[in-house]
Amino acid sequence: MNTDNRLSTPSTAACEIARLSRDARFDGVFFTAVLSTRIYCRPVCPARAPKAENVVYYPSAAAAQAQGFRPCLRCRPELAPGNQLWLQGEHLVSRALTLINEGYLAEHSLEELAERMDIGARQLRRLFVHYLGAPPMAVHSTRRLLFAKQLLTETDLSITEVAMASGFGSLRRFNAAFAEANHAEPRAFRRSPKTRADKALVLRLGYRPPYDFAALLGFLQTRALPGIERVDGHSYQRVFGSPEAPGWLRVSAWPGEQHALQLELRNVPPGQMLAVVTRIRRMFDLDADPLAIAGTLSASPLLAPVIGRYPGLRLPGGWDGFEVAVRAVLGQQVSVAAARTLASRIVQRHGVAIEADKGSGLDRLFPGPEQLAQADLGQMGITQARINTIQGIARALAQGRVDFAVEQPLERFIERWVQLPGIGEWTAHYIAMRVLKHPDAFPAADLILRREANPQGEPLSTKALQALAESWRPWRAYSVMYLWRAATDSITARKV
Repeated sequence: MNTDNRLSTPSTAACEIARLSRDARFDGVFFTAVLSTRIYCRPVCPARAPKAENVVYYPSAAAAQAQGFRPCLRCRPELAPGNQLWLQGEHLVSRALTLINEGYLAEHSLEELAERMDIGARQLRRLFVHYLGAPPMAVHSTRRLLFAKQLLTETDLSITEVAMASGFGSLRRFNAAFAEANHAEPRAFRRSPKTRADKALVLRLGYRPPYDFAALLGFLQTRALPGIERVDGHSYQRVFGSPEAPGWLRVSAWPGEQHALQLELRNVPPGQMLAVVTRIRRMFDLDADPLAIAGTLSASPLLAPVIGRYPGLRLPGGWDGFEVAVRAVLGQQVSVAAARTLASRIVQRHGVAIEADKGSGLDRLFPGPEQLAQADLGQMGITQARINTIQGIARALAQGRVDFAVEQPLERFIERWVQLPGIGEWTAHYIAMRVLKHPDAFPAADLILRREANPQGEPLSTKALQALAESWRPWRAYSVMYLWRAATDSITARKV
């Protein structure tokens, strides 16, 4: 696979068409900078379109900001979805950027990031400038400053709390950096949002259309664990954090907003907010590029009609890597409902009890590896082989033999995980789909996939399905979601 071909922004002509038509499908794919005003915008900006000769296009907000442009107050670049071409995949820039978005540079140097990528710092910087138009530290700084701008605009957090939430350890440094980037002091962006009775902090999270939020909620609802999650047709709720200071979140559609979700957070310390928002964006796949995904998968005669029926399917993530891994093991060769039942029993017996949040029923935290490594998992209907596998995963995580590092290449992740007893290719790829959110993870041994790949005959062999799916790269994980959706609807239709 030629990853360099995927790391390309649209042509100037395509950018011009998207800008003039305010095509939301290109939101976050590029940014428009206006030479006369020194302001940069999203392609969906509602302001009057400037003349073409006054426009310069940049592949990232960091690139525009590095050239001295300031973010637009009308379209608010901080609300643009991330560019999945940069955020996922095997390319070194993609992997490094994923780490940056996880907050790596907040506590580590550029040299340490480069070492983790097995490359020199100078070469890493050169690659970032080539592909993103800005060096890694500028990308990191822009991300923090745009998040700060959103908090200043949408919440009643104090400026000190905003500085902490956006990763600045010093209020003085925050004020100076913000003023330089925005040509105004932070207090100039203060708004007065109405304080809610439940004291929830509310943020808007943008995405590119189409986005089938109902389908994603449906996927999560069939797997929701009582006590930890609550999912209905309108929202996802979850408890997370530590037993001493649990936090709660709720994700729903933004009222009256066509291309955004609403995130409500309670009891989340400012220093953890950016990490939580990043995790939610990954879990709900808000940075996906449906245009690029459909463009590749629709070339398949098998997938084209399915994509036409279900536009905007996303790849649902999981909140916690170990939790997803345990549930994946429990789901080996059993139904989703049976796996959920077994996982619920583990939660009720070994989950950490907390005080429920105002009648929500969310009163448990999923047990961690250290709790399940030696736990008694017998008499819950779980086979001894799966108990051994779960506890083997817990020990392997503690020993560092496996991990959920989001920047690791898919092949390396699979190679390490299948060395664990009880973990086969299906389980490893499923974990990569849900935890790493790797767009090319593909559990080819899945019986439903093999059936859907040849609906009029016998299920394809795993090898035959892998060969068929070669042309679906680098979006094979999305093909899984489309085929699973088609299979679910076929079963429903037969019952009716």
